[in-house]
Amino acid sequence: MKQLTLALFLLLFCLSAFAQKKPAYVIYSAKGKQVSYAKMLRQLQSKDIVLFGEYHNNAIAHWLQLELCQDLQNRRSLILGAEMIEADNQEALNKYLTGEIDAKGLDTLARLWKNYKTDYAPLVNFAKDNNLPFAATNIPRRYASKVAYDGFAALDSLSEEEKTWIAPLPMAYDAELPGYKNMLTMMGSAHGGENFPKAQACKDATMAHFILQYFKPGSLFLHFNGSYHSDNYEGILWYLQQQKPTLNYATISTVSQADVSKLLDEHKGLADFIICVDEDMTSTY
Repeated sequence: MKQLTLALFLLLFCLSAFAQKKPAYVIYSAKGKQVSYAKMLRQLQSKDIVLFGEYHNNAIAHWLQLELCQDLQNRRSLILGAEMIEADNQEALNKYLTGEIDAKGLDTLARLWKNYKTDYAPLVNFAKDNNLPFAATNIPRRYASKVAYDGFAALDSLSEEEKTWIAPLPMAYDAELPGYKNMLTMMGSAHGGENFPKAQACKDATMAHFILQYFKPGSLFLHFNGSYHSDNYEGILWYLQQQKPTLNYATISTVSQADVSKLLDEHKGLADFIICVDEDMTSTY
């Protein structure tokens, strides 16, 4: 009787523990093996450049971005940068970082994303509070739009000042990269045909250009971008490796699944570390 009671107690205890263990996210390696945050942090701290691929409205990704900033800051000299601020807004961003203007002034002078206050202001404010550089790495959207319609030739007519806000011309482009080929397949002729992935490429090339421009040997550059810009070790990373193949890179991707206990095969290999978030997680917009 005592043995039965003990067995029942252990069963109830195990069921209770299992019920309480309902993680909002799990971190996986590229091969789909579960990885602790501490192990990811240890591996990332030895890198030169880390590309953190996010879903723009994913609360878990944004929270982990700030956590990484805080934890890496204790281990390395840190430089931050983001797709979400375009290169021609660097001057306004610098004024905010140095205290010359306040948050309202930044909102007036720069083109900030609609979710800036909730999702990216914490990162910019972290840089401000810790006197860290923060690079506005993306090509101005109006130029990417030109490329989507008229190809790379549309950039030739930019003024000399405007050309300082993009990657140097002519931009390298490999139309055979799977990511660009998939974009062409998905969008077809309705969205500019073969020029549509070129618009993506000009963003990737420009972000890589400014990452390398701001990078300093001995520092760790943590860059925030949409996952598609660095998934499958393409996009930004392809351009970085073309220019600086000897640097030590790492990538992070974000995915969502109904069940986070096992990474789906389709998500394996996206990045060095894959943050798998429960699809029911509240979105930031």
